[in-house]
Amino acid sequence: MATNTMPLTFSPPRLLHRHRRREAKPQRRSATGVSLLPRRGAASAPRRLYCAPSGGGEVSAPPADEQQEQAAKEEEEEYTLLAITGSDCNEVIMIIDSPATRYLLLDANRNVHSVLPKTGVWTNSYWDEFVSLPAVVPRGPVALLGLGAGTAAHLMLKFYPWLQLVGWEIDPKIIELSRDYFGLSDLEKATESGGSLSVRIGDALSPSATIEGGFAGIVVDLFADGKIIPQLQEVETWSEIAKKLMPDGRIMVNCGGADAAVSLADDMGLSSWVQNPTIKALCAAFPGQLNWKRLSEKESVNYVALTGPLPDLDEWSTSVPSEMSSKVKQWAYASDATLKCSRNRSARCMDGTSPLMRALKKATMLYCCLCD
Repeated sequence: MATNTMPLTFSPPRLLHRHRRREAKPQRRSATGVSLLPRRGAASAPRRLYCAPSGGGEVSAPPADEQQEQAAKEEEEEYTLLAITGSDCNEVIMIIDSPATRYLLLDANRNVHSVLPKTGVWTNSYWDEFVSLPAVVPRGPVALLGLGAGTAAHLMLKFYPWLQLVGWEIDPKIIELSRDYFGLSDLEKATESGGSLSVRIGDALSPSATIEGGFAGIVVDLFADGKIIPQLQEVETWSEIAKKLMPDGRIMVNCGGADAAVSLADDMGLSSWVQNPTIKALCAAFPGQLNWKRLSEKESVNYVALTGPLPDLDEWSTSVPSEMSSKVKQWAYASDATLKCSRNRSARCMDGTSPLMRALKKATMLYCCLCD
């Protein structure tokens, strides 16, 4: 399928409207799911992805007041459409370039599934968290379930050039374009330290998506249409993924956000993680062996989870790149007590006796259910 290359200055929503593609049969996609930012300022300005508080893995525009402030201070940035095409898995595939970042966009909703920073290393989003995984797992191969254009692979090989990465992506067209536009082919070549990325095209959740001896670590970042795939909300899925680990191996997961009801209620609370359906499934699959953290609004407001016992945070912080040192100390153990406490509070909320629920009802006339 031919691609189209053209330079232009655009507002992303208008661009997508101009280039609507033919309908294609939708399939599950092995990729991350975040939304392209609207117009941003000069390349020198900080660039971040913002997560919609209503949940999912989708990233939205910054708050309205911040947008207005940026518009007053910054000039419109020029974007370049490098390629646009489609596939059996994705109706729309777009490669968009800017002075600071290159983006892989999928879906009619222009969700960004991968980024390639051009003026630095870090993405200022949840991809950066995956860099901390090799420091707390045995030395051995690491799987990337949901490779996309290789954002996580770029980061991990940058700081751990000896790593043997194996990445699964369901759409061969994305791999083809990523080799041309995101330097994926460079990652497939062995580094001086012997590390490399091995690309596998296929279903990341297939029983065949494994290697002999198992993985030291598994990164799970599977989204479709801006939402985490439903299979990751099932305990059985995590039990099968866990079978692919070597002894003492761990899984790190991009869990997206919380649901809308919890975002209205107490998404900032220490127990807000229990309202995320993916973390609920992980808690059941790994009882007493799950840790979590919530990224800041400046990063993406996603939840990330890590299986196994909570690492020694001081030791962990000295084993990762300096930019991640303080961030790993934000991890917390997902205790069963917190889960039970949250369920009790949710029951009170359902019968309308909690002060918070009474306030919500009075102010908004909305009813919420915080727990199934």
